[in-house]
Amino acid sequence: QVQLVESGGGLVQPGGSLRLFCAVSPSILRFNAMGWYRQAPGKQRELVAAITLVVGNTNYVDSVKGRFTISRDIAKNTVYLQMNSLKFEATAVYYCDARAGPHDSWGQGTQVTVSS
Repeated sequence: QVQLVESGGGLVQPGGSLRLFCAVSPSILRFNAMGWYRQAPGKQRELVAAITLVVGNTNYVDSVKGRFTISRDIAKNTVYLQMNSLKFEATAVYYCDARAGPHDSWGQGTQVTVSS
């Protein structure tokens, strides 16, 4: 049974940083790519960043380019999202997604709140 567990969310002031973690079991190598999505209240879920697991190619939504970094540690079965210079509009539940072909697996989400 595949399990994705997100952590690292919390309350941060504008301009601050957070690092999100997505722990994958039993093995991250079951998947081709992984991504971080977010869903703010009243809004659709959007892709924030994605990474291919073998080569490590990344892509980002325009609004976070230069501030967010997605990375993975194959040995630790973990994907990270480093978020710097956070803005109010980053407030959302952040979800980890793992893709294998047409199939997606999701974590339960972690709340990120940017507030002064």
